Amino acid sequence: MRYIEPHAHMVSRVTDDYARMAASGCAAVCEPAFWAGFDRGSASGFHDYFRQLTEHEPKRAAKFGLPHFSWLCINPKEAEDMALANEVLAMIPQFLECPNVLGIGEIGLNKNTRNEMAVLEKHVALAAEHDQLILVHTPHLEDKFKGTKLIIDVLKSDSRIRPGRVIIDHVEEHTVSMVLDAGFWAGITLYPESKCTPARAIDIIETCGDKQIWLNCACDWGVSDPLAVPKTALEMKKRGHSEAAIDQLIYGNPLRFLSLNPKFRVEEIAWEDKRDAARP
Repeated sequence: MRYIEPHAHMVSRVTDDYARMAASGCAAVCEPAFWAGFDRGSASGFHDYFRQLTEHEPKRAAKFGLPHFSWLCINPKEAEDMALANEVLAMIPQFLECPNVLGIGEIGLNKNTRNEMAVLEKHVALAAEHDQLILVHTPHLEDKFKGTKLIIDVLKSDSRIRPGRVIIDHVEEHTVSMVLDAGFWAGITLYPESKCTPARAIDIIETCGDKQIWLNCACDWGVSDPLAVPKTALEMKKRGHSEAAIDQLIYGNPLRFLSLNPKFRVEEIAWEDKRDAARP
C-alpha cells in the first residue's frame, strides 16, 4: 500500500522508524511542532527546535527516500508563559519561507485556560496574515468536547480563515461531527493507549464517511506507533473496505489537503504498477 503520514513527531523517534515507515509504503511524513516532553525555558530553545524541523529532520528522512515537511508554533502546553509565547510567535515568520514548512501547527488548547485561548488567537491571526494552512491540537479526555467547541469558535470568529484550509486533529466519536459540520477537516489519531484504536477509527469512518478526514499516528516520546496508519489500513481491509477506498483515505485525502500548500510535493507512487510488479 501507499500512504502519507500527516502527523508524526519524528524528532522523538529513532532513525529506524524512518526505515520502517518507508518499507511500509510511506510516501511523505509531516511533523507539527509540539511539546518536547518538558517546558522549554527560552525562545532560543524554540529557535533551535525550528532549525531542527526545517534543516536536520528533512536530511534524516531523505536518507530513506522520504520527503519531510513541518509545521511551526508554540504548543498549547507551553502557552501559559505569555512573554515566552510572544517571543516565539515573533520569530515564526522568518521560518515560513523554508521549503518544507506547510503552515501553523499544531496549535490549539490543552487545559482550555485563558492564556491558552489568547495564544491560540494570536496563532490564528498569524496564519491569516501569512495565508498559512492550520493544524489544530484538541485537548484530551474530559476537556476535548469543550476545547473543540472553543477552538471552532475562535477559528470562525476570524473572517479571514477558510475552514477548508484547517484540519482539527485528535477528533473522537463525540467531536468529529462538530468539526466536519463546520466545514473543517478532521484528523483521527491512532494511539495504542489513548485517543483512537484502529477499531474505533474505522467505526468513525463507517459512520461519518471519509470525505474530509485523515488518519495519523502522531508518534512522539510516549507510547505510540509510527506504523499505526498502515496497520489500521490492514484492519479496514479485513472489514471488507476496498483497496481503492483505503487508498483514498490514507493517501488521497492527506494529499488533497496538504497540496493546498504548493510546497507539498511528493513523487507519485505508481500503486497499481507496484502491486502488479509484486505478483508472481
